[in-house]
Amino acid sequence: MKVVHTIAEIRTAVGTASREGKTVGLVPTMGYFHEGHLSLMRQAKADNDLVVVSLFVNPTQFGPNEDFRNYPRDLERDAAMAESVGVDLIFNPSPEEMYPEGYSTYVSVEKLTEGLCGASRPGHFKGVTTVCLKLFNIVQADRAYFGRKDYQQFKVIERMVKDLDLPLEIVGMPIVREVDGLAMSSRNSYLSAAERSSALVLSRSLAHAQELLAGGVVNGEELQRKVEAFIGKEPLVQVEYASVVDAESLEPLADISSKAVLALAVRIGKTRLLDNALLEIPAQ
Repeated sequence: MKVVHTIAEIRTAVGTASREGKTVGLVPTMGYFHEGHLSLMRQAKADNDLVVVSLFVNPTQFGPNEDFRNYPRDLERDAAMAESVGVDLIFNPSPEEMYPEGYSTYVSVEKLTEGLCGASRPGHFKGVTTVCLKLFNIVQADRAYFGRKDYQQFKVIERMVKDLDLPLEIVGMPIVREVDGLAMSSRNSYLSAAERSSALVLSRSLAHAQELLAGGVVNGEELQRKVEAFIGKEPLVQVEYASVVDAESLEPLADISSKAVLALAVRIGKTRLLDNALLEIPAQ
């Protein structure tokens, strides 16, 4: 496995593979890997001849009071983990490599970015779509892999690729959880022992929502209120949103259909965590 730091290096390496007729899989990340990241890399390895992992903490998707400077970074650790699952190349550029002096071009996806995380993190998705489009253009992959824990992000990237006619497949992968149900996240490392225990309310609230649905609560607003109340019993957890939305449009749903998602965002201390689940309508 090689670690490269410049656009010229990664283009040379991938270009050689492409000329040999090899397929290329890309896993975009911000690093500090966990089993969720590794699951994406394993799938990319199974589907493609060459696997590229981008490792870049992207400054344009962080707000002024967010955790860009404190976001966990450990290239040596991450490189060893990536190599253990068969990754061929890590692309680890500097901010200056990705956004040289005078950089002034950004990509915006409308509508899908207005609610959920987009409502509380203005500019976040503009940073996400811009860096992803740059990575797609740099690497020229056949497939790119994203976890569904950041469900809105996944749908936004999917929409951008469709709208801009990009010649690659976006592959969405299931949420990977700890044994106790907590969705894996690099930001879990911020949590104290007490906060880590409180964070389990996210996965429990998703299960509670499914129980409510099975019990006949099919109104989106009612389900949302009951889930917020359930989470609110955990004193260390502040609910940012618990929204029932259409799985494609991300619009709020008055009546829950078979294509509904319950999306959660909470703050525990200084840590912001996400989770979600498709809502299964009980068989009649």
